[in-house]
Amino acid sequence: MPSYAEKYEAAKARSEYLKSSVGLFESSLDFPLDDFQREACEVLQDGDGVLVAAPTGAGKTVVGEFAVFLARRQGKKAFYTTPIKALSNQKFHDLSRIHGAENVGLLTGDISVNSEAPIMVMTTEVLRNMLYAQSSTLSSLGFVVMDEVHYLADRFRGAVWEEVMIHLPESVAVVSLSATISNAEEFGQWLDTVRGSTRVVVSEHRPVPLWQHVMAGHRLYDLFADNTTISKAADIVRRDGAEKIKVNTDLLKATSRRGPGPRRGPRRGKGKGQGRSGPPPMRRAPRPVVLRSLDENGLLPAIYFIFSRAACDDAVLQCIASDIRLTDQRQAQMIRAYIAEATASVDLKDLRVLGFDDWREGLSRGIAAHHAGMLPLFKEIVEHLFTLGLVKAVFATETLSLGINMPARSVVIEKLSKFNGEQHVDITPGEYTQLTGRAGRRGIDVEGHAVVLWNDGMDAKAIAGLASRRTYPLYSSFKPTYNMSVNLLDQFGVDRAMSILESSFAQFQADKSVVSLASKVRRQEKALSGYEESMTCHLGDYVEYANLKYKLNQTEKRRSKERKRMTRSAAESTMQLLVPGDVVDIPRGRNSGPAVVVGKPQGGFETRIGVVTMSAHLRVIGPSEFDGSIQPISKVKVPKHFTGRTPQDRRDMSARVKSALDEGKPGRTIKPPKSPDFESPEEDQREIDRLRRAVESHPCHGCSEREDHARWFNRWVKLKKETDSLRHQIDSRTNTIAQRFSNILDLLADYDYVGPDDSGEPQLRSAGETLRKIYGERDLLTSLALRDGYFEGLDPAALCAAASSLVYSGKRDETVFLRNYPAGLQERANRLHGLWTDLAGRERHHRLPETPVPDVGLMWSVYRWARGDSLSKSLEGSGLVAGDFVRATKQVIDALDQLGHAVDDPMWRTGCEAATNLIKRGVIVHELETPAGSDDDVIGQEWEESEEI
Repeated sequence: MPSYAEKYEAAKARSEYLKSSVGLFESSLDFPLDDFQREACEVLQDGDGVLVAAPTGAGKTVVGEFAVFLARRQGKKAFYTTPIKALSNQKFHDLSRIHGAENVGLLTGDISVNSEAPIMVMTTEVLRNMLYAQSSTLSSLGFVVMDEVHYLADRFRGAVWEEVMIHLPESVAVVSLSATISNAEEFGQWLDTVRGSTRVVVSEHRPVPLWQHVMAGHRLYDLFADNTTISKAADIVRRDGAEKIKVNTDLLKATSRRGPGPRRGPRRGKGKGQGRSGPPPMRRAPRPVVLRSLDENGLLPAIYFIFSRAACDDAVLQCIASDIRLTDQRQAQMIRAYIAEATASVDLKDLRVLGFDDWREGLSRGIAAHHAGMLPLFKEIVEHLFTLGLVKAVFATETLSLGINMPARSVVIEKLSKFNGEQHVDITPGEYTQLTGRAGRRGIDVEGHAVVLWNDGMDAKAIAGLASRRTYPLYSSFKPTYNMSVNLLDQFGVDRAMSILESSFAQFQADKSVVSLASKVRRQEKALSGYEESMTCHLGDYVEYANLKYKLNQTEKRRSKERKRMTRSAAESTMQLLVPGDVVDIPRGRNSGPAVVVGKPQGGFETRIGVVTMSAHLRVIGPSEFDGSIQPISKVKVPKHFTGRTPQDRRDMSARVKSALDEGKPGRTIKPPKSPDFESPEEDQREIDRLRRAVESHPCHGCSEREDHARWFNRWVKLKKETDSLRHQIDSRTNTIAQRFSNILDLLADYDYVGPDDSGEPQLRSAGETLRKIYGERDLLTSLALRDGYFEGLDPAALCAAASSLVYSGKRDETVFLRNYPAGLQERANRLHGLWTDLAGRERHHRLPETPVPDVGLMWSVYRWARGDSLSKSLEGSGLVAGDFVRATKQVIDALDQLGHAVDDPMWRTGCEAATNLIKRGVIVHELETPAGSDDDVIGQEWEESEEI
């Protein structure tokens, strides 16, 4: 029992806690804070930054919400950044409910709501652009929440996170929220370096336990034996090793016999034993069967991951065809009513193009697809209905595992491999954890469930190993881009820019990777000192003596190589002048002796000729078989169509050669071409003689222990060579980021974007100013196109089409055939391709990755849309799906906005705005508006059946 004093102290501490910012924040919540949440919040309260790494669904965002709460108490601004627009929209609505709509704003590139509010939600790219533009919106900024910060590993967009981290003012506290990563401490160390005091808070605990199952055939099995969850399995692996994991014996038995099925008899017409017998391979359960099993076992709602857009859509149709229905009549009625309201403003023709009827039928049954190829409005409706619990099963690609808050009771993974754009690869433990992390809704489910579908050839122990591993380090993808480079140069100058780049997480990781190399170098340097001591000679400086011997040896080798080069060059140059019928003397080798040339010299890596030898063999010889210039020793006649394929032809030819030689028939004289300049042989010989005298007169030459010293010296030379190689590796790794920046500046100087200032330091020139305001994979090419007049004189619709070629990137297997270009853009497209060809050549010269080639695959579609055509007409013949078209068109809108602001010309800006207004219509700008009221209100409404569309 605690004493009265202890009780008093505890009560006092509790009272003080409740008065603190963390205590006040916790009292405003409907639930108590977990230990890791409270610890992270207290770090922020103390004025430090924090990195929170915890499993999906653990409640990391509560820490971000506390940062917003703290900013409000301190009278500062708070920015909440997310990697994707959907997550930004979600957080905007969440924070608006908590703090009031008047206090929360949203910036996502194409949307701006209440942009000067004290709480701003935005995509990370928007914040990066604000930092480069030195926006006034940054004033009074106190906190920045970087949700899903592990996105910095994304090879296309990851650099943005590091740019923001580096450029944010020191006074801003950064809250980094990450999925569980195995190198959180390393990432935290980097944050501490670039942002000041930063604490790392890691939680391995899943608030909702996760169970792992395998569906083999039509039956659901536990993967692990002994009532083990995934987290417990991970603990066992970490503590005792993977071999201690026990797999369910029932599963092993079921999968080892390859499933039930009749034995196959011999094929018709085959003899006994020739047919294929035995049970067939265990097939993967059909999708409708999987859903029925999940429903029967109480495992819905579920997210069913399929790594294919088309397969997700097919899965919904399969379930409709199998008459799967996961909703009751009332729920189906509510779903149809909501769809009618949400899509009321979408053109009826467009809805038909989008496969509206099948999509709505699936939703009314509680089944939907979710992938990047869907219309954004359709995706948002699916997300909303799933969140409300009206949709029970979503067939989704892996994009759903990133960021969007769509928790489910169960997650199904159809395959453990996916196509990465080039080949099929196994999913990683990190990807597996990200996918299964959606299972188990905090506050709703007491446990979550992950289900892997059994495919023939699988190994249950391999699945167990994948599910229980926790090795998913965060690696930086940071690399300087053209836009980043000119912004850094313009704002900070070359030295400060170099310093900024060297402070990136990419460089931090590269530096850490050379720690072991540096340690090895230090050990080898110590060994070199010992070798130097062992080869010390009492008569003189043995290193000096060894260096003289080394120089003598190298000079002799060089002289020998030069002699060989001169000989080979003379042989090759005269060989090229030989003609059929010339008889030459081959001085050595198996072909030595007279031979007659029977073919013209052939080029390639070296000149080669065909000859017939005196032994009647047909050979092909090169310059290495001669000692210098070749002079024919005789001449014979070679028949015009001589091939030398038959032994008789070759014997006849060798007989002619013998006859010509016996008669003393002279050969023709070949005048050798001028030899290439080599160092004078006489000068080389004089140097050899001088070094030889120096070696023989050196005191150490007469040492009785000279051979011992030589052995130690040879070891020293070998180790020094290895050590120098290690130093080179260290240099190449520690300077990669800065070297790329330097190469970019050299290339930009080719285009006069960068040039020397009065002191000779690189500075941004006026020609490069446009590049500062252009972002994207083809940033420099877009700037060059603008300078070259690619957009000049185009009407607004054609301007949209022209801009599309600089932002669109079609899939690898897409092939677009344009019969003609819209609005006479063919000549301009050819010019643009010429600009790209020149740029790609310069990039190769400066050892930089090539800019993606311009892509015309969107031109006709966006041109038609800009002219006012319907969605079906715009997509006709393009091979594009609606979601891709919408996403790409929004990129065109963003590009036009960048182009309009890249040049200080009001007329040009007006033209870009006019072009934007043409395509900013219909499904491109249609956003889902959540009906008023809470989620409970929505679920409780009795909506009438809507009129059929």
